[in-house]
Amino acid sequence: MRSWRKGSVSLAVSILALAAAASGQSAKSNAGVKKAVAQRANELTLAGLRPGKDAMVRARQLNQKMDPKSSTHDKQTTWLDPCHKQLLAVDFDDEQKIQVIRAAEVPTTADCIAVQRSAWKTGRGLRVGDSVSKLAGLYGEPDSRSPSTKGGQPLELWYYAFDWAGADVPQVMEVLCTVEAGQPGRVVEITLAAPSL
Repeated sequence: MRSWRKGSVSLAVSILALAAAASGQSAKSNAGVKKAVAQRANELTLAGLRPGKDAMVRARQLNQKMDPKSSTHDKQTTWLDPCHKQLLAVDFDDEQKIQVIRAAEVPTTADCIAVQRSAWKTGRGLRVGDSVSKLAGLYGEPDSRSPSTKGGQPLELWYYAFDWAGADVPQVMEVLCTVEAGQPGRVVEITLAAPSL
């Protein structure tokens, strides 16, 4: 009877070791799948709006509480979140359909009146101020990277083309990031554009 118990314990340990190994392989496989998905992730929305689909009336509804004093000129409306030093700019066409959405970091001295943070993030959760590693984790490597500047600040432009995802999704996302120089890079501007552009 003792040898049976010893054999049972050995068999149980072996089964547990195999299960742990299989679970580790499964986790590695799942990580590989997640990484592959991130490399092919497209984006549909920015600030709760879908370029090429939503109209300006929706943009006004979503942002009225954040900044009741929106500014409109030359087919562009902007809202300001002075508490987080961010601006949302929405470009629209003659039919009031949204074509381009841009969330950007801006210097401001305006009074902070908002009680909550703006919802100016992508559908996958990327916000202005997030790290470059979060950007890469959500969307994978960009189709291209190139040096850029804004207000004299050296930046890097991450360009994503989503034409592989179909004609009815936004086709381009551009993300301006600070250059990693002793500190991790971070997102300073996100632009999502409709297929027609």
